[in-house]
Amino acid sequence: MIQLDHVTVRFRIPHERIPTFQEYAIRWLKRRSIQYADFNALNNISFSVEQGETVGIIGPNGAGKSTLLKVIARVIRPTQGRVRLWGRVAPLLELGAGFDYEMTGRENVFLNGAVLGFSRKDMARRLDRIVEFSGIGEFIDAPVRTYSSGMVARLGFAVATDVRPEVLIIDEVLAVGDADFQQKSAARIRKFRETGSTILVVSHSPTSIKALCNRALWLEHGVIRQFGPVDVVVDQYVSG
Repeated sequence: MIQLDHVTVRFRIPHERIPTFQEYAIRWLKRRSIQYADFNALNNISFSVEQGETVGIIGPNGAGKSTLLKVIARVIRPTQGRVRLWGRVAPLLELGAGFDYEMTGRENVFLNGAVLGFSRKDMARRLDRIVEFSGIGEFIDAPVRTYSSGMVARLGFAVATDVRPEVLIIDEVLAVGDADFQQKSAARIRKFRETGSTILVVSHSPTSIKALCNRALWLEHGVIRQFGPVDVVVDQYVSG
């Protein structure tokens, strides 16, 4: 379902901090050169994930985990290499991504459904189920700007996972919300896994990764340190 071949993502970072766009423009007009350094967020990454697998992605902050998910979800393009992906994808990459914070929760359900390729009629039929799962019923007609980050994440998760996707991509969503919602989310992910969805999960919780995944990928400094059975990889990561 997912295949990466020699994927590199390179960013250009200025050597010195330029605090405002005005200062940047002045430097450009005066022909004062800005020195950049190249930084590889991912470096020559190759691996594949089969249909029905649940793969946990672990590593320290700055290892490239979120960048990897964004490349797979086609949010950003790799500098080099190729990404191949089959099936309908439901990405949960950032809290509130794709939400209009001035619109109500109800309006955002329809907006996110349209982004995912569903008609208004489809979303109207699913609305009550989505609201019930998210647990924000009394706030569904309030502007999303009044929601807590946990409420935003719960609503986004409920919309993206109301219908089983072929590929589900989750970046730290399981860390938000109360214990009850975390259990509900984990149960839904396990159900998708049992019915054949392919799932990628980034989490800083070794316990969650072990409970949900059958394989784990350990990233460090943008390269794959280890990829294999979840117990082996997670235990090595924790002990190392």
